[in-house]
Amino acid sequence: MRNKRLILALTGAVLCGLLAVMLVTRYLASVQQYARDLNNVVVAKTEIPVGAKITVEQLALLPIPNGSAPEGAFRKLEDAVDRVAIMPIGVREPITSLKLAPVGTESGLSAVIPPGFRALTVKVDEVVGVSGFVMPGSYVDVVAVILPVAAAQSAQGPISKIVLQNIKVLASGAKLDSPSDQREPTHVNAVTLLVTPDQAEKLVLAANESKLQLVMRNFGDQEDSQTSGANKGTLLSGESVRLAPSPTSERVAEAKPAAAPKPKVRRVTFEAPREERPAPPPPVSRNSIELIEGAKRRDVEIPNN
Repeated sequence: MRNKRLILALTGAVLCGLLAVMLVTRYLASVQQYARDLNNVVVAKTEIPVGAKITVEQLALLPIPNGSAPEGAFRKLEDAVDRVAIMPIGVREPITSLKLAPVGTESGLSAVIPPGFRALTVKVDEVVGVSGFVMPGSYVDVVAVILPVAAAQSAQGPISKIVLQNIKVLASGAKLDSPSDQREPTHVNAVTLLVTPDQAEKLVLAANESKLQLVMRNFGDQEDSQTSGANKGTLLSGESVRLAPSPTSERVAEAKPAAAPKPKVRRVTFEAPREERPAPPPPVSRNSIELIEGAKRRDVEIPNN
């Protein structure tokens, strides 16, 4: 019996050892497979602003699994050196071809202008620049105040009209990137807008013939607003009250139908009918006497007459 227990203990120890060896072997194989799957990717060692030409001191190599490497990533440092960034690149962020201008592009404003677009600078002051909150990356509408050409309309005075919509701000003064704290205003004398050639012609004419005003848009608002303009007649006609929406996406809440009120459920309980049992018959009175016979006692019933 003792030998049998010893054999069972040895057998269990051997099985546990084999299981541990198998698990360690599988773990080491997975580590080796992970190490073989790693490959170096070029990342930013420091923050790279928009329009800056990348130097080798700003880059580093970081091992990343091949399946996790972003599309267009660079494997060698020399492939990204002397390229110009067209968007801000953060620390340890992979450098990809989508974030860089074509080879041979010089640093500066020209690197961030897409093909088919133009950069046009507009003079602003504290009022026109929305108190300094118009920063690179903002989207604005351009409002012009101009005197109509027609004689009938010119009698009503100048008209204010939105002439350009959803225009991106490329630069604020001489800065191509937004400040770290966008809650603090930045007062500049000019902003550079990204426009098409047709929009550039309208903007130059509006700047020469009238005073411009920039109206800031929400970043996600891409709606095309068609307005008829405002003059003295429409200004004095007044306008009904409109509630100011919250900064959240209230349109989603408006589009979502209101939930129908839940019907009131009336609970009805059913009780099983109670079984009526007949009342027990009254006890029958009987006449009896107690008879003692020695040590025994017994009752003797006397029949009724």
